[in-house]
Amino acid sequence: MAYKLGDVILSRETIARRVKEMAEQIAKDNGTENNLTFVGILTGAAFFLTDLVREMPENMDVKVDFMSVASYGDGTESSGVVRIFHDLKSSIEGKNVIVVEDIVDSGLTLSHLLGLLQNRNPASLKVCVLLDKYERRKTEVKVDYCGFRIPDKFVVGYGLDYAGKWRHLKDIKYVVEE
Repeated sequence: MAYKLGDVILSRETIARRVKEMAEQIAKDNGTENNLTFVGILTGAAFFLTDLVREMPENMDVKVDFMSVASYGDGTESSGVVRIFHDLKSSIEGKNVIVVEDIVDSGLTLSHLLGLLQNRNPASLKVCVLLDKYERRKTEVKVDYCGFRIPDKFVVGYGLDYAGKWRHLKDIKYVVEE
């Protein structure tokens, strides 16, 4: 089956505005006294995480680390099998952690990841996602900061991909069958 790009669901301007609002809310909720460790989930969240932390106030103690986990492979549906390809470089014990994801749908990958991170004894553990496909939830996951709720359609751009393609798009677009 072949796929092509469909309509824009979220423009780059809309995304930028919402990312700024989310950074302001995170800063307000956490204050400048709390150091924050943002854990970006590669590869998709790298774009969102970069823009998000650049919007954080200069007087905040902000650290960034990455993990690489996957459950999609080269398809448009989650396989349900979570694989960790790259783990954190630093300990999160006693730290205020915000996991940054590009998208959450079934919740299976994120739930598995949060369980793993909670066992590492952070002071706090919150979740920040750009996109939420809530109607696809198979397991409940608390999302503390959400950019946009979107319908149950496959999307690409701004870090989201289909089989490694279209991450570089500045807008988020639907993917449709040719």
